[in-house]
Order: sequence, then structure tokens, then C-alpha cells
Amino acid sequence: MIKTTELKINAAKDPRKVRCDALVVAVGQGPDGPKLVDGSLGGKALQALSRSLGVLGITGAADEVRRLPGTDEFHAEVIVLVGIGRLSGAEPAEENLRRAAGSAVRQLRGTGHVALALPAASVRAAAAVAEGAALGAYAYTEHRSAKDAGDVVAAVTVVTPAAGEKSLPAALERAAILGRAVNATRTLVNRPPSHLYPETFAATARDLSKNLPVKLTVLDEEQLAKDGYGGLVGVGKGSSRPPRLVKVEYAPARAKVKLALVGKGITFDSGGLSLKPATGMTTMKCDMAGAAVVLNALLAMAELGLPLKVTAWLCLAENMPSGHAQRPSDVMTIFGGKTVEVLNTDAEGRLVMADGLAAASAEEPDALIDVATLTGAQMVALGSRVSAVMGDDGVRDAVKAAADRAGELFWPMPLPEELRPSLDSQVADLANMGEKFGGMLTAAIFLREFVGESNGRKIPWAHLDIAGPAFNEGAPYGYTPKEGTGVAVRTLVAYAEDVVARAG
Repeated sequence: MIKTTELKINAAKDPRKVRCDALVVAVGQGPDGPKLVDGSLGGKALQALSRSLGVLGITGAADEVRRLPGTDEFHAEVIVLVGIGRLSGAEPAEENLRRAAGSAVRQLRGTGHVALALPAASVRAAAAVAEGAALGAYAYTEHRSAKDAGDVVAAVTVVTPAAGEKSLPAALERAAILGRAVNATRTLVNRPPSHLYPETFAATARDLSKNLPVKLTVLDEEQLAKDGYGGLVGVGKGSSRPPRLVKVEYAPARAKVKLALVGKGITFDSGGLSLKPATGMTTMKCDMAGAAVVLNALLAMAELGLPLKVTAWLCLAENMPSGHAQRPSDVMTIFGGKTVEVLNTDAEGRLVMADGLAAASAEEPDALIDVATLTGAQMVALGSRVSAVMGDDGVRDAVKAAADRAGELFWPMPLPEELRPSLDSQVADLANMGEKFGGMLTAAIFLREFVGESNGRKIPWAHLDIAGPAFNEGAPYGYTPKEGTGVAVRTLVAYAEDVVARAG
């Protein structure tokens, strides 16, 4: 069972009435040097501190956290100055607030109660602070023997003039729900493949779904073979731990819109017989991030009570080499009947996703979104912090807008039609490999082949390639820890909220 972070979040107007272990204040980079951005704070001590920032070597750069002794004016053991970056307007952007709050809470591990006195005058700004705090209060400690390894901040108070507004409690609750969903995703990604494989992933999905209004169905290897899920069966053949397809359904009575989510869940990717080099395997426990994202995004939507029907398809397999593994030149039949020639067994994610997309299409949703750590080409094109979104213009642009609102970095990419002929096969309907250059785009074009129709029209679809941003190999930053990041959960929830708003 996943132990999700249970950060207690409340709000207060007056920081002088908050008893806490640490009081966090923002420092920004102004045109004339560092500037204390104290929100609703005042007091002689802070005024004096503001004049001393340069002498203390404080710059206000993002992720900068400095601790100073507390003062008699505030009931805090320490005053913490957190960098909020460049000041370009009257108020910092919501994402800057998220990152500053997350950075402070992440770096204050071992502190019990933190008051965040950042410049958050509105409900939206206060919610951004709370969300950043929830994302920053994370540690993966399942396999640590030290008892204090996961001593994250337990409670935060958001200091804001909006503390008395009626809409704030719901906004803070939403922040807490999103924090739990993202952190559960991170934990799934961080779990070693010795512990997380298709069967245990399915069991964990069932555990996470408890006490929520969702229905969960698991297809094992025998049922997959019987029903014609050739992608999952083929990819999973080389492993002693067989594949699973997990279907999670949230269907409130008042739903007006039907959304389908498909997630890639390769719990470990060795490359199969097209074996990866040793260094290429070291991060491949993260190849199931897409499935973790769609699962926890759906559960967050259910906990928020959003009035739309959502079905998540978790395509789970382990890609291993053995005498039973699929071979280059093998042909498999995907759910629904299309055949694929396997030219490279390390292009396996698109094969299990093809099954999921075809199965999801059979239920004729109003929109279909898939999420996958699909290609190394994504990192070549966009680096390790910007995800790609491709597909039909309407869904693609709506996902981009939702990501912007959520504070996640996505960039729209094209699907050039001249790449499609490179997927032609001499022996099957198509091959699983195509043009070398633009591999991220070719992979998306392959997936598009398995998106079905509804009422004679192609189902609106978008593909999210999160290969780089799903797993942080560098140092922590902002609210983002090392290893699993949970990227795309907040974007999918924001997208669903936007769909509900448009549906009226």
C-alpha cells in the first residue's frame, strides 16, 4: 500500500497569531537588488532585515533558502527567506508561488509546522502556495532503514488576506488532493521493479481506489490472450511476470462528458531482445509513469467529485529478454484486429498503448488522451523539463492551456503526414518503427492509427510524451524531488475541470 503524504493545510490572516516552527518570507530579485516581498507582513525586524539582504548575501534567486533566528514579533523559532526569482509585475505569478512554497517546504524537512507568508492576496494565489507546499512535502522512504528519513513537514499555514473568504477552504482541499495524487504517482515511479511489476501494480491500483466511487477491472494474461490484446501479450512474453490491463472507471450519475485516459505501464524496460546498453537501463523503472499518471489523475477527479465520466486504461507489462520473448520480425495482432510487424523490441511502449487506445476507442469517449514515457527523441527535442503534446488541434490546444494553468511545462508538436509512409510494413498493416529523425513524432503517428471513431468521426485525441520530465535525474528544484516527479497529473485534472466548465 502506498503511504501518501498527508500534509495538513490551513490559513490565517495575521502571522503574529500563528505559532509555528518556521515563518517563511519571500525575497525577489528587483531591478535594484534583492527585495523583501512580505505579503501581509510588517514589523520593525523585517524592515531592518530588508535593508540587510545584500549584506547577508541573499539574492532572491529561485530555490535559495536561508534561515535566520526568529524575532519576538512572531511566534516562530526561525525566519526563513525563500527566493522567488525575478519580480516582473505587481504580484508574482502563481507558478512562482508554487515553486517558492515547494522549495521552502522541501528544504525544511525535519520542521513540524511551517507558516508561509508569501505574497498571496487572492484565493487563487493562496491555493498556489498550498499546492506548492503539498508537492514539496514528499520523500520516498519505503526501503530506508533510518526512521527519520521521511521526516517531511507535517503542517503548513498559508498566511493570506483571503483567509476569511468562503471559497478558500475548497481551494485548499483541492491543493491537498492534488498533492496526494502527485505524490502517489511519484511513489509508484520510485518503487523498484523488484517490488512493482504488473501484478503488484494492479493490486496497488485497487488499494488506492478504496473508499472512492470508482470501479476497477483487471485482465490477466489468460484473459488478455483470449480477448486479443496482442500488444500486451507480445511485450510481456519475455518476462516471468505476466502483463495486466487495468481498467478504472469513475462514472457519476450527473456526468455530461465521457473522457478516456490511456497510460503506458512498462514496469521495467530492458529493451527485450533489442537489448538496451547497461547505462540505458538504470532509469527504466520509470517507464510506467504514464499508467501511474492516468490512475492518480482519475482518482483525484473522483475525490474532487468532478461531474464527468472518466475511464483510465493502465497498460502494464515488463519488457524482458528470454527464450519466450518476442523477436524482431514477429507480427502481432492488436486489440481490434490491426497487425504490427515488430522491427525493434525496444519500441514496446507503443505496442501496449495500441491495445489500450483501441480498447478505449471501442467505448466511444468524447475525448481520448494518452500519457507515456514513449521516446528518447522527446528529450532530444525538448529536454528534461518540457513535455510534448501532439494530436488533434482542439484537444492538443486544450491540454496546453490546462498545463499552463496548472503550472506544468508542455509544448505542442506537429504530426507531419510525410512521416506516415515510413511506418509501412511489407508483411503487416504497419511496423512499430519508422523514420529515424523526428522519432517522437513518428511514434505519435503510430499511436494515432489505433484511435477509433465515434458516430463516423475520429475520436478527438491527444498524446502526451513525458519521457524526460517524468523522472528527474538531477538535483531537486522547486517542488520537484529527485527521481519520480508526477508530471502531467495536475494537467489532466485541470483539463477535466476545463471540460466540465465548457459543458456547463
